[in-house]
Amino acid sequence: MAAKNYMTVLAGKKLLVVPLDWGLGHATRCVPVIRDLLNSNCEVWLAGEGAQEKLLREEFPSLPFLPLKGYRVQYAKTAFAGKILLQIPSILRSIKEEKRWLKEQVTKYGFEAVISDNRYGLYDENIFSVFITHQLCIKSSLGKWSEKILQKWNYKFINRFNECWIPDEEGDNNLAGELSHPSKLPKVHLKYIGPLSRLSSFSPLGGGGIKDHLLLILSGPEPQRTILENKVVDEIAKYPRTATIVRGLPGERNIIPSTNTIHFYNHLSSKELNAEAMKAEFIISRSGYSTIMDIAGLQKKSILIPTPGQTEQEYLADHLMKKQFAFCVDQNSFSLLKNVEEARNFEYRF
Repeated sequence: MAAKNYMTVLAGKKLLVVPLDWGLGHATRCVPVIRDLLNSNCEVWLAGEGAQEKLLREEFPSLPFLPLKGYRVQYAKTAFAGKILLQIPSILRSIKEEKRWLKEQVTKYGFEAVISDNRYGLYDENIFSVFITHQLCIKSSLGKWSEKILQKWNYKFINRFNECWIPDEEGDNNLAGELSHPSKLPKVHLKYIGPLSRLSSFSPLGGGGIKDHLLLILSGPEPQRTILENKVVDEIAKYPRTATIVRGLPGERNIIPSTNTIHFYNHLSSKELNAEAMKAEFIISRSGYSTIMDIAGLQKKSILIPTPGQTEQEYLADHLMKKQFAFCVDQNSFSLLKNVEEARNFEYRF
């Protein structure tokens, strides 16, 4: 099969794909990229750790996998920005360590290219290096002055790669708004490759699903994932119809018991999740960009709940609510029965 336009330069190469370890979204959106690479006769190797490793090994059990420590960023219940700022020295050390690690792997295994999903140190001057991001503009709760500093820092690293792939449309009909279409662009060669969904290839667009059936996808960093899960578990017991809850915990052994109408899963494969998504009338999830791309690919009605203090998700929720792509609600205001009823009266426009 011929290589897709955005990856023609990589066709037939031996390469490494590595997603960031902040939640599962970076790993899930690499799934369609890896599929396209395999269809382009590439020899694909993967790297990472933890939940990202479990997910990618499940999707691609035959591909070789290298252990690589993640950034391991910790999140707070409150003061999100402050918690991240305190970890900047650790993040910078991780960037230096992964840069050194990649050079060693290139020498040892003979990689000809690397695809890094938001890992700033995974480039090498001797091979073709690609950076994947939808965030050219990084939103900050500290104001515009801090966004300018973050953009300068962001572009400093991105410009070290040969190409930057942006999983969004190039024109006005896009998903990420200012995040992927800032007024100032980096110097590196940009390719808008369109939204990446690991789900939409399994079934045609659209499909109303089973009336009143809900799919709730819990994901993202702790402790906020558990905080939302506790709220969902408490409220779903009052829901008079059927629902499926996917906890976003690949490899987790502890389970929440299911009932005749409410089914809990720690994790589902792409094919299984796609089947559940097509059954649902509404998908309820975080406003993480990878989930948004899945929802767009499936053309499903959704209720999005941004992670508190995570400015990217808060911006996306506001942006997509205004575009009438999704009905969005603050976590503190989330009420399952009320919000589902409100979403029924919301005029969705995909």
